[in-house]
Amino acid sequence: MSARRMLGHACALAALAAVLASGPAGAAPPRASLPQIERQVMCVTCKIPLNVAQSPQADRERAFIQSLIDEGRGEAQIKDALVDQYGRAALALPSDSGFGAAAYLVPLAALLALLATLAVLLPRWRRRVRKQAGARRPAPALSATDARRLQDDLERFD
Repeated sequence: MSARRMLGHACALAALAAVLASGPAGAAPPRASLPQIERQVMCVTCKIPLNVAQSPQADRERAFIQSLIDEGRGEAQIKDALVDQYGRAALALPSDSGFGAAAYLVPLAALLALLATLAVLLPRWRRRVRKQAGARRPAPALSATDARRLQDDLERFD
């Protein structure tokens, strides 16, 4: 299989995974819940995830989130309101620029390097295995004595 073909298969699998992860077309987004949001945001004073923070500020953030949920807001709207109220420090995501962008770029670069390495090494490995398989000598034939001993052993185990 050529490197282009393997890369094409990898891209097709990635596209399929993205489509499957998006869910059915036209489906309403699930209702936001406090535990779900707590895992994704930070306590702005403790600098730890809100679901483990135990402080008055964390309690105020939870109350604010719960009031937004009671209003019927979705997850994205709640996160936007948290950013408006407390700043980007409320989100448990790295920034999109500067050093924070490395959190997104390094895993992507590692994945691409792995795919490129596989695209180069896999055909070489397959060629080497085929070459070795063709160069193998057939096993020598058994002598009459060895064949008789083998037959006797097989009959004992039947």
